[in-house]
Amino acid sequence: MKNPIFIWIVKLIAVVILVQTLFFKFTGAEESVYIFTKMGIEPFGRIGSGIVELIASILILIPRTTLIGALMALGTMFGAIFSHIFVLGIVVKNDGGTLFALAIITTLCCLILVNNQKSNIPDLLKLKI
Repeated sequence: MKNPIFIWIVKLIAVVILVQTLFFKFTGAEESVYIFTKMGIEPFGRIGSGIVELIASILILIPRTTLIGALMALGTMFGAIFSHIFVLGIVVKNDGGTLFALAIITTLCCLILVNNQKSNIPDLLKLKI
């Protein structure tokens, strides 16, 4: 998994999925509003998670910050997966489970990135001022 081409493909898959969903979150698309209303955190949860995903996407693409971005994205994806399992259901508004599948794919990509960057974790824990 140290192949740089493979890692960039994994990064791009995660970032494309994260960025693609931003349009729906930031424009207040019906499905996004429905999801966050059902969870009781509309509009702040929708906008807040969109901002976190945007920042995570940018960080994933920068080699020095890939680990931080992947960890941020993992946090939001775990939230999405748990929301699907415990609140929303796998299928949301007849999407056939697409949003859930995209969350799983993004999670797997981020887990690969974290595994690839695991040697940088001690550096992440050091405060550099």
